[in-house]
Amino acid sequence: MCEAEFTEGLKSFGLVADKRQLEAFEAYYKRLIQTNTVMNLTAITEKQDVYRLHFLDSLSLIPAAGKAEISIPSDCRMIDVGTGAGFPGVPLKIMLPKIRLTLLDSLNKRLNFLSSVIQENNLSDVKLVHARAEDGARDPKLREKYDIAVSRAVASLPVLCEYCLPYVRVGGYFAAYKTTSVSDEIRDAEHAIRTLGGKTVSTIFFTLPGTNVQRAIVFIQKCAKTPKAYPRKAGTPKSNPL
Repeated sequence: MCEAEFTEGLKSFGLVADKRQLEAFEAYYKRLIQTNTVMNLTAITEKQDVYRLHFLDSLSLIPAAGKAEISIPSDCRMIDVGTGAGFPGVPLKIMLPKIRLTLLDSLNKRLNFLSSVIQENNLSDVKLVHARAEDGARDPKLREKYDIAVSRAVASLPVLCEYCLPYVRVGGYFAAYKTTSVSDEIRDAEHAIRTLGGKTVSTIFFTLPGTNVQRAIVFIQKCAKTPKAYPRKAGTPKSNPL
């Protein structure tokens, strides 16, 4: 994907990237592909696909939040749970440089890769946390400290809610990146959402710019503190969803 195509895709989201930001996305892409030769970070490697299916998909949170009438403060505290190769957290940080971002992942080698991306692009206010989602959510420094938790391509919605809602402060939001076949997941997650102190407020459907790929983002608001019993011990949410 050439710079003009990416810029046009951003424009369709109501976004504009300056030269420094465009250079950061290019540096991120190059580092991703280089590291992917020795570490399994992504099956998507063609430049056009990375820009569309990773970068633009990650950034879709911004226009989706607008459509859902949810504010993303410029200096909000955001956590990306199960960040993997940095999606959606790093593209959001490049586009919204003042957010205070935490990238959490269970594999230290992925965090080492992300550390190199952060340093190379001079991204400030980014914290890397090596932990399983269930364990990190029991850390008092992380639990219910975030305005927004995000997660993309990690697990089904009932499981994701137990992973992510404990990190969100009361009044904040969990945004789950999903496909358009999410309706059944939302129904299946209703009990988990209520149990963990949340409520579903909006699901925004959209097509990724320059593709026929359909996506959805589910916004869940944190209305009450998550009971101390949650999340359950590591592995339980996945093997026995709420």
